Amino acid sequence: ACPRMESLPEAVLIRILASLPAVDLVLVCRLVCCQWKDLVDGAALWILKCQQEGLTRAESDADNWQNFYFLSKKRKNLIKNPCGEEDFEHWGEVENGGDGWKIEELPGDFGKEFPSEEVHKYFVTSYEWCRKAQVIDLRAEGYWEELMDTTQPKIMVRDWYAGRRDAGCLYELCVKLLSENEDVLAEYKSETITIPQENDASWTEISHTFSSYGPGVRFVRFEHGGQDTLFWKGWYGVRVTSSSVTVEP
Repeated sequence: ACPRMESLPEAVLIRILASLPAVDLVLVCRLVCCQWKDLVDGAALWILKCQQEGLTRAESDADNWQNFYFLSKKRKNLIKNPCGEEDFEHWGEVENGGDGWKIEELPGDFGKEFPSEEVHKYFVTSYEWCRKAQVIDLRAEGYWEELMDTTQPKIMVRDWYAGRRDAGCLYELCVKLLSENEDVLAEYKSETITIPQENDASWTEISHTFSSYGPGVRFVRFEHGGQDTLFWKGWYGVRVTSSSVTVEP
């Protein structure tokens, strides 16, 4: 007679389970029996899955290996079309002051190449305020409610901006964490950053990390924009590209 699954040593059973897709473990396997539920809810199985896939963390952080596994696997930029490769797709609530937003190829007139070779384009503003926004639906991206409410993983926001050497400009970033009803639960607003007319056109990164923001976060609203300070017709305002929002393990 074949040995039954429940007679297998636990270490062997963990190895077998670790070879299965994580989603199946959580949605199917933990419903099979009490023993499997305990294994799927325990640390050993997820530590093994993390080891198998090269996901590392400090042992002292080991409060929830299952969440760490899922967050590490999902780690991706939640901003769509961050560099203008798809025209203005996914960017809404646009304010087109002056001659409005435009997309240009790097480095652009009086500009500098971007620090990463993967970035080829940027968005550029005009002589009155230009703003654009994107709202990220965390549940649609796979960050379930209990995870957001209990673990409250760090939400990391980054943006890059630059001026052109022959024109001064202004830049602003505003990011809000919103509830189901779109109430603001946390907010980061940069100061209005001024780049002088005689500048070296270098790209500058701005970043903010949300943590311990409380339960109820379901959306992230990212908004940025700017203008030039000379009121020249055309596109002499701040340039932005490579925006990102990531949920960190």
